[in-house]
Amino acid sequence: MRKGLVIGVSGASGVVYTYALLDNVDLLSKYYKRIYVIETRFARKIAEHEVGTTISTIAQRQGIDFFDEDDMDSILASSSNLVNHDMIIVPCSLNTVAKLAHGIQDNLLLRTASSIIRMKGKLVIVFRETPLSLIDLENLAKLARMGAIILPASPAFYHKPVEIKDLIDFIVGKILDVLGIEHNIYRRWRGHLNSSIS
Repeated sequence: MRKGLVIGVSGASGVVYTYALLDNVDLLSKYYKRIYVIETRFARKIAEHEVGTTISTIAQRQGIDFFDEDDMDSILASSSNLVNHDMIIVPCSLNTVAKLAHGIQDNLLLRTASSIIRMKGKLVIVFRETPLSLIDLENLAKLARMGAIILPASPAFYHKPVEIKDLIDFIVGKILDVLGIEHNIYRRWRGHLNSSIS
């Protein structure tokens, strides 16, 4: 069991992925002793617009430790408290990607993510924005070279989704996959395509 998992929420559309991930806190708790959430002020605005409920409300209801981006007195601000920790940033804005790629640590989310990189924990970057410029691609490549796992919020369709929830669950399932968490949230590819299809 890992010591802790930090879920960072930055200011990009796609907070539904965060909510779906928090819906699986019981599963996450089988692999991590503590779960934390860090939310930026722009993430809060987007959550209120897209979902109508704040992330802090959901986190507190689940008994998860919650921090604002300005809480630099948090235990997460020190890398000495992040040994054996992993982190997901979902959704991850390209602004957050750019700052992280260049070592900027001007809020708790960035400070924690930088420490996770230094401590060799898993850092999963779930970006959703599109299209991508060359600058964005280079920043993502730089993070990948540092050891981050780049996981675009690009759902598949081979599992024949019926509802939006099916598409959301596919991405959440992929996040759990890269963390090494066993689950059955989405239906995996089992069959064969017609060989005549190119």
